[in-house]
Amino acid sequence: MTKLIAYYLPQFYPIPENDEWWGKGFTEWTNVTKAKSIFKGHNQPRFPADLGYYDLRIPEVHVAQAEMAKSYGIYGFCYYSYWFGNGKVILDRVVNEVFESKSPDFPFCFCWANESWKGVWYGTGNQIALIEQTYLGRKDYEDYFNYLLKFFQDDRYIKVKGKPLFHIYKVADIPDLPELVNTFNELAIKNGFPGIYIVAGLRNTSELTWNPFEHGCNAVTGPEFSSLRFLSSTIDLSDSLLGKIKRSINYRFFRNKLNFEKRRSPIVIDYEKVIDKLVTDQSFDFPYFPIVIHDWDNSPRATSRSLIFHNSTPELFRNHLRKAIAKVLNLEEQEQFIFLKSWNEWGESNALEPDSKWGYAYLKVILDEVSRTLRVL
Repeated sequence: MTKLIAYYLPQFYPIPENDEWWGKGFTEWTNVTKAKSIFKGHNQPRFPADLGYYDLRIPEVHVAQAEMAKSYGIYGFCYYSYWFGNGKVILDRVVNEVFESKSPDFPFCFCWANESWKGVWYGTGNQIALIEQTYLGRKDYEDYFNYLLKFFQDDRYIKVKGKPLFHIYKVADIPDLPELVNTFNELAIKNGFPGIYIVAGLRNTSELTWNPFEHGCNAVTGPEFSSLRFLSSTIDLSDSLLGKIKRSINYRFFRNKLNFEKRRSPIVIDYEKVIDKLVTDQSFDFPYFPIVIHDWDNSPRATSRSLIFHNSTPELFRNHLRKAIAKVLNLEEQEQFIFLKSWNEWGESNALEPDSKWGYAYLKVILDEVSRTLRVL
């Protein structure tokens, strides 16, 4: 059965680090409420509807979110996990409270968001790392696994053939990936699991030749969106031979140079033109999990460095989601995963939670398409 897992951002309550960097009380809502329209027809600012400007320190919010997601066909949440090495963890209050309270009764897993935090992500122009992501070897990986273990042992934690599903955001950034994979597998087996199920996040379409089995991993998530997100200028999205050649050259040879950090004005792409490029037509001998994106506009966060998908609608999203579902139906039933980006990334206008313009329309599309797949099967 196809399972849709939504990425979940926990940055909706104050933490000491954000207080220090951005001012006391900073949360994701701080940027959302400052958003402005920057061109005619630009869908900004955006206002949350039913759930309002919530504070994730309130347990009732977790329950309301899970009940809403479940009622609209979403299988579970994938919480971002921020482990920077040497025991440094931030923004884990929500998952700890979900674990301790045993509520909500809703499947979940983790995505290790393994990247340094920079001011540039928030439009400041400051490219100095606020927190540096480090990779400190086996002992640190053991510590991270042991931190995660109680969650892996939770009955709600998403497992594949008995293995806890662990998603890595940027697998290519890990200099000693075999050490991490071996450590996690050994400790998983030691603690009664048949192993760990690692979903490798690819960041560039040229990496689609990367076979997870050859690296001890089990599956990949599609890199199509991130290949667009980090370029410094608009690329040719046409289906012409020239357009395909230009994209291939950019992705393979110039990604490090065409970095969004050097962007001086927003890139605006029509959603209808981009959705066909967000799920590859390639076939693989390993599980490929599409990342489905109903909308994107990170101008509240990134200002001049933003990427904007303009004119997204629920019906266009339906076409995108339908293609993604078709992509995973040939996989084993336990591995038919699609990742939704995302449940609540409001600062990037990427929240499936209802807003004042579309309400539940995008969620209704998800329910329709999940129900349709069940009827066909």
